Amino acid sequence: MDKRTTDFGYEQVAVEEKAARVADVFHSVAARYDVMNDLMSLGIHRLWKHLTLERSGVRAGHRVLDIAGGTGDLTRQFAKRVGPSGRVVLADINASMLKVGRDKLIDSGVGDNVEYVQANAESLPFPNNSFHCITIAFGLRNVTDKDAALRSMTRVLKPGGRLLVLEFSKPVNGLLSKAYDQYSFRVLPQVGRLVANDADSYRYLAESIRMHPDQETLKGMMQAAGLERVEYTNMTGGIVALHRGIKL
Repeated sequence: MDKRTTDFGYEQVAVEEKAARVADVFHSVAARYDVMNDLMSLGIHRLWKHLTLERSGVRAGHRVLDIAGGTGDLTRQFAKRVGPSGRVVLADINASMLKVGRDKLIDSGVGDNVEYVQANAESLPFPNNSFHCITIAFGLRNVTDKDAALRSMTRVLKPGGRLLVLEFSKPVNGLLSKAYDQYSFRVLPQVGRLVANDADSYRYLAESIRMHPDQETLKGMMQAAGLERVEYTNMTGGIVALHRGIKL
């Protein structure tokens, strides 16, 4: 692949174009993002996120960074866990998603211990050793330079801190993989057209999943970024994987 290009779904685009193209997708889907999450996963995304919370080790007084936090599902739960003495930062590169997340959390009574930052995961605007825990849920596959993002996350983790990456991955069963492909490329775009009036964005989301590194490759990338004790847990047959690494 030419060093000046990168993947946007199955399409190759100039590196400098990808961020804007991804931004357009999420500007388009932001208002319907929660509804589509439920439809895309049949509600199972709540269980995936619950396991992420349980593996985070977050407790009262901790500082947490929720990258690509979208509409704030994880941020809301982390805010409860860290309590008034802790802090949660909801970060997203997309202004539309950040606004939806902020409005949703404020409306649900979450506020005093949460802040909102528009930030690029590749160059996080925080000092070294700032957070006890960092999560990125269903966001890493949309990042142009994933290695740079993983290094940036590792930099701002405190020693002993944990990075958790929750992301669509590669099914471990051939029959499940075929059924998943049929759902992703035939059903999902049509659901996107009917619910969000946007088939193209959901076709990109399906393609971006297929272009994302598999479980072992992502594990190696996290180790290369400086994380140790990296492990992953497959969920729903490997359709989703939760990777966890520690900064020692």
